[in-house]
Amino acid sequence: MHYDPSQVYQPETDTYLLLDAARAEVRSGDRVLEVGTGSGCIARELAKVTSTVATDINPHAARCAHIAGIDVVRCNLVDPIRGMFDLVIFNPPYLPTGPHERIDDWLEYALDGGETGRATIERFAADVARVLAPDGRVLLLISSLTGPGEVRELFTSPGFSVEIIRQERVEDEILYVLRMGT
Repeated sequence: MHYDPSQVYQPETDTYLLLDAARAEVRSGDRVLEVGTGSGCIARELAKVTSTVATDINPHAARCAHIAGIDVVRCNLVDPIRGMFDLVIFNPPYLPTGPHERIDDWLEYALDGGETGRATIERFAADVARVLAPDGRVLLLISSLTGPGEVRELFTSPGFSVEIIRQERVEDEILYVLRMGT
């Protein structure tokens, strides 16, 4: 496969908002997992502070992160991950996307949140506890268009505490960084 950087989600406002939250959250000695790393921007910065691993389903994104020096596993969310992490970070596809809006390429994995914007978030919420260390934390970026109340419920029902730790208005939506803990 030919590496195509145009198929990699490039850092935008949401990336930098999550990076700001992650820098404030990470502790020396944390083992960090960034899910859906894209360009590797966040993982690269956190790797300067502590042990960091990343995943991405997109082969172009995995290659981009690898080129940036990130330890990256090409996989769907956390499927093959067996380690325990103190901090898990995820900027998922969070925008509601109808069938007519799909672009049918690798970049779609970074953008297509399904009809509600929560399709990928639901799968992540169902499996993240498996790779989270005791007293571990999750940082998740979502939009006001994603249904923050519904996202909160996805995490509180299995026993996570949920709080908004950052927010920023961008055009016709508000971006939120949620912090979940056990």
